[in-house]
Amino acid sequence: MFEKYGEEKIYAFALYSDEGAMTVCPSTNTLKHLNGIDSNQEDFTYYKFEPAEWKYEMQGADKLFNEISELCSDEISKMEEDDEIYDREFDKFQKKLYDTCIEVLKKLKSENFFKQIVGEDIFLIFTVSEYEFDKNELEKIITQLNENEYKEEYLNWMQTWQEGV
Repeated sequence: MFEKYGEEKIYAFALYSDEGAMTVCPSTNTLKHLNGIDSNQEDFTYYKFEPAEWKYEMQGADKLFNEISELCSDEISKMEEDDEIYDREFDKFQKKLYDTCIEVLKKLKSENFFKQIVGEDIFLIFTVSEYEFDKNELEKIITQLNENEYKEEYLNWMQTWQEGV
């Protein structure tokens, strides 16, 4: 999957979901794509670390991730119609999905998956579209997934965010 993008220099990989926990998608960015963005612009770091702005989404894995998303959607549709039961079941399912995505990234990191393919550690992140993690929780995710210069850059960037994240 990643080999054909080698000359573009992959530096980041993400798994992300949505607040409704109905999708899981991979996203990848490359230094070549990042070099096409003016590094002097105020929100350059956003483009560097935000998977929604990255070059590749679902490349080479769309069939498998579409199947995963279909399973998630099916699971949610099986939940009770009763609001109280639905909320409890959904919250449990959503947490399990998010935790599983993070665990997959941790496993890939511990197995040096990306280092073997790309030749170096890359930035890893799990995000959720239109959802804001608690700042401490996000810091924990970044710290668990990264032991490189990207970790410190991301954590420093977090310090510039307004309260409430």
